[in-house]
Amino acid sequence: MGPSFLFATGIENSIPTIGNGSIRVDEMESCRHYELWHQDFDLVQELRICFLRYGPPIHKTFLGANRFDWSFADITFQDLRRRNIVPIVDLCHFGVPDWVGNFQNPDFPELFASYAGQFAARFPWVQLYTPVNEMFVCAEFSASFGWWNEQMRSDQAFVTALKHIVKANILAMAAILKVRDDAIFIQSESSEYFHAENPSAIQPAEVLNSKRFLSLDLNYGRRVDSEMYEFLMDNGMTREEYHFFLHNNFKHHCIMGNDYYITNEHRVAKDGCTSPSGEVFGYDEITQQYYNRYMLPVMHTETNIMQGPRGDEAVFWLWKEWANVLRVRNNGVPIVGFTWYSLTDQVDWDSALREKNGRVNAVGLYDLDRKIRPVGLAYKQLIQDWGEVLPTQSVCLQVPVVTPWDHNDWGKTISPKVAVSERKQAETNEAENS
Repeated sequence: MGPSFLFATGIENSIPTIGNGSIRVDEMESCRHYELWHQDFDLVQELRICFLRYGPPIHKTFLGANRFDWSFADITFQDLRRRNIVPIVDLCHFGVPDWVGNFQNPDFPELFASYAGQFAARFPWVQLYTPVNEMFVCAEFSASFGWWNEQMRSDQAFVTALKHIVKANILAMAAILKVRDDAIFIQSESSEYFHAENPSAIQPAEVLNSKRFLSLDLNYGRRVDSEMYEFLMDNGMTREEYHFFLHNNFKHHCIMGNDYYITNEHRVAKDGCTSPSGEVFGYDEITQQYYNRYMLPVMHTETNIMQGPRGDEAVFWLWKEWANVLRVRNNGVPIVGFTWYSLTDQVDWDSALREKNGRVNAVGLYDLDRKIRPVGLAYKQLIQDWGEVLPTQSVCLQVPVVTPWDHNDWGKTISPKVAVSERKQAETNEAENS
């Protein structure tokens, strides 16, 4: 039995394309994780964090149908296992390999399921997964806003992307469970709310407040609201596809991960246009809405804010989000974890990765020189203070985590020599195919 509360951070591994697919925005590259991964894992341990949202870069790993380069994953995941850090494996974060194209590709769900199954077979000691990160946001930014990947702007493109992304998530869960029947899936999904700014905006706000649930409704096999059913049917989803979601779900293997940022709440005008509202309800109220809908254990899977000129802005936001977590918990919602995302600063999220400008966003527990920020010190202290208290408050509410050291094939790891050999072979194969 693992720890009863999951304090986590993450390594940012977003990889969308922009410029009509010609430019790859790779956050692991921008944040220098490929060269400093060992030091990054040192920092995780320095903070005494046991859980890490982390995944291999799919565009560098999934080279074609039944073609994989596991060399970087072999080295990094072996090191995580050596350290007994529990990964929450993030397999698809806002992008796909070039050869797949984008989320309009109807082959994506089955292809991704094969990738997930191969990963699970290669790393059978891994138990926790986020197969597809922020499914709703990924579909919206790619196919409704026109920012990433297919860069389309239509309801039909959005529904197409959404149904492919959620189906991919479901098929991936099925493939992983064939290898690891005690796998636990932590959906990391944006938690949103839309506020009507005047009476004429009430109806469009209600529509948006129904639409925000679509990815999780489909993922958990819940019947969508009637207006959303018409929206899906009018924009390309078939009855057969809809019934696939009703009859194929793995809700009993899931923890509902809710991401919350200051940008997650919106004002709605009478014409349906939205603008940022800032924090009105906050994480606790919105999470209660999601919990009432799905009745699943909850984890706060992402939050951050920029460290500003005072230097304590992120520290105060951490305190506020933690106070929200405690309020959710005290209201009887089974909340099992909290995440500051990410370990280091990020790059170009001030433009939502729409532009590759190289601008550093000071949202990490550490800066990109791997020097700890005030919020890193505050998070370390928070874990120390609350890590001893929370288990005594809820001895019955524990996530059945099997740590890497406790898995029954501990010691059967892939040697660095084999990993290097496989990388050289993969490079040779790639050169021959190109």
